[in-house]
Amino acid sequence: MAKGLMDFVMEAKKQITEVSGDELLKMKDEKSELLIVDVREPGEFIHGHIEHAMLVPRGIIEAAADVDYPKSNETLREARNRPVVVYCATSGRSAMAAKTLQDMGFADVYSLAGGFTAWEHEQKPIFREGEF
Repeated sequence: MAKGLMDFVMEAKKQITEVSGDELLKMKDEKSELLIVDVREPGEFIHGHIEHAMLVPRGIIEAAADVDYPKSNETLREARNRPVVVYCATSGRSAMAAKTLQDMGFADVYSLAGGFTAWEHEQKPIFREGEF
């Protein structure tokens, strides 16, 4: 039987660690080297994101993190030994991104449980660059 999106998400979630919004806030306070990566699309990011999050859409995470790819993202590429929290809208894309980063050698990767939707619902701080 062919796999669907949720099959991939559930497989990834079995192999990664999710953190709550409260846990992420604690990490932000305690781990100055923390890298937060938003794997949503630019149109989602611009309407609100977690402050200091770096945008790396899920569709390019492998290229952005690859040490041998000439157009990789230096900040992400060099974060293999830093704590990294990835998030998306609801935690499906971020679960798959976290699994991918683990497979690429990142040692301390987490996915935000419930994604940005849960973060916003819990009234956690949101950074907005501008609304049009």
